[in-house]
Amino acid sequence: MRQKHLRFGKGFRVAFGNSRAQAAEMVIPPGDCEGGPDNRHRGADQWLFVVAGRGVAIVNGKRAGLREGSILLIEKGDTHEIRNTGRSALKTVNLYVPPAYRSDGEELPRGRK
Repeated sequence: MRQKHLRFGKGFRVAFGNSRAQAAEMVIPPGDCEGGPDNRHRGADQWLFVVAGRGVAIVNGKRAGLREGSILLIEKGDTHEIRNTGRSALKTVNLYVPPAYRSDGEELPRGRK
């Protein structure tokens, strides 16, 4: 068993994972965003769970509201942007299947470890 306490500092940080999946935390300040029209994970699905805050996800051009308790599946290859529309930090836990990032936060090619 592996366990880690998430601290939700600034930005994006890989928490840990194995060869099949990966967990990361992301904090987006008010008015800011992550991703954009060209952002996609070519080899990994992304599950995004909102821990705190409010925002909007734009996935393949479609908008979905986000708030505490929201969960969103962004399938591999989907273009996506996550935008904080609230007054406080938008904090999310992101699961990638298979892993999408190296431990230093650099994206892996096609989700390979």
